[in-house]
Amino acid sequence: MSERGDDGFEAKVPENTPGSPSPDARADDGERPGGHAPVGENAGTTGGAAPRPRGRRRARAALVASAVLALTLIVTLVVPPARDGLVNLWCEVTDGVCPVEELPPITEDEETDPRVRMEPEEAALWGNYVALGDSYSSGDGAGDYDPATAEPGGCWRSEHAYSRLIEQEFDFAGALGFYACSSHRATHMLEQLGTPESQIERVTEHTSLVTLGIGGNDLGFIPVLRTCMVRMPLLDNGACQAQEGEIGRRLDAFEEDLAEVLGQIRDRAPDARVLVLGYPRLFPEDPQGMYYTLTVSDQQWLNGVGRDLNERIRDVVYEVDGDVYGGRGSGSVEYVNTYSALNGYEVSAEKAWLNGIVLGQLGEGLRVDRASFHPTAQGQMSIADRVRQQVEQGPERVLYVSRETLASVDDDRLAAELGGPLAPVVGPPAPGAEASGG
Repeated sequence: MSERGDDGFEAKVPENTPGSPSPDARADDGERPGGHAPVGENAGTTGGAAPRPRGRRRARAALVASAVLALTLIVTLVVPPARDGLVNLWCEVTDGVCPVEELPPITEDEETDPRVRMEPEEAALWGNYVALGDSYSSGDGAGDYDPATAEPGGCWRSEHAYSRLIEQEFDFAGALGFYACSSHRATHMLEQLGTPESQIERVTEHTSLVTLGIGGNDLGFIPVLRTCMVRMPLLDNGACQAQEGEIGRRLDAFEEDLAEVLGQIRDRAPDARVLVLGYPRLFPEDPQGMYYTLTVSDQQWLNGVGRDLNERIRDVVYEVDGDVYGGRGSGSVEYVNTYSALNGYEVSAEKAWLNGIVLGQLGEGLRVDRASFHPTAQGQMSIADRVRQQVEQGPERVLYVSRETLASVDDDRLAAELGGPLAPVVGPPAPGAEASGG
């Protein structure tokens, strides 16, 4: 997967631009075409060269003095200590041609950057950590689920999800808010804005790290797999790859939705590092045979679909982060490449880190269940390792956090913000709530 930005080469200015004289030619500039010496050389044989007119000499001196004075004024407009004195001097020299209005004072922003430059790890740990996304981020398929989420239509949040592992590995100033939910799409995240069910609303001002894994359901990956697998492999070979046109249309729409999701997250936590994960490859790079009803070419095509999804995610992330950095903003939006995270342990491996397909009852045939083709606990651990590396190493640029945000961080504020302003109230009612009918 190509990385963003510099290609490692720098443009070099040639020593001699086309049409310019060589160093040897410049050294011999005393010679002129035709063998004539420069004016003034050996002129003593004719009594010397005629002196230049004094008027021309004065005009040139005045022009040089004016240019020097103008240049000095420009420089001192940037250097405050000499500004007033030089403006007065300019007024005298120009016989009263002075600025009509007083020059504006130097602002605080010109003297002090309102941002603090931070190392990658500290830029991720100063606040709360909020984990968002779909089933790959909720840990569906990894087991040990939160009982409140382990039900049909539930979020299936696992104790083995990569966000849980990241929480354990790093010392966050705040705590983890784990809100990734199985079956969610980017469109769901946008439709639920302003409601207690919204994932995005959980992100607040003092969130220092956001992880987001989204896009697989927008593409419809499980239905795509189902179409590929639940068919007659010898009689209906084209059904799998015939979905390509529809997949392309879904990806086009997803790019716009992802950009909006990232914008909404940035609006709520402009100082956070937002790590956006891609998806791991499901099948070996070079499949050795069929996987159930999937041919080798089907597996390679499905790998390509996943790679295309990742590239769309990466491109949106780089574009959004380019706007952040180019606009001298704080925080970041970063892509986490997980495509090869399961390398050697894909779904067809003997000890796969992905759940395979779920077999139905006798006579039911193949059933592509909710947790099929989702990482196991070991797979989540491998994905967590990619996230850890990104947290530690950072993006390909420097990171900044607002001084004002850092100055307002304290334990009480972090605890109060965790869960977001629209989070449902959990626990006993507040004192007096029953009496007031609330």
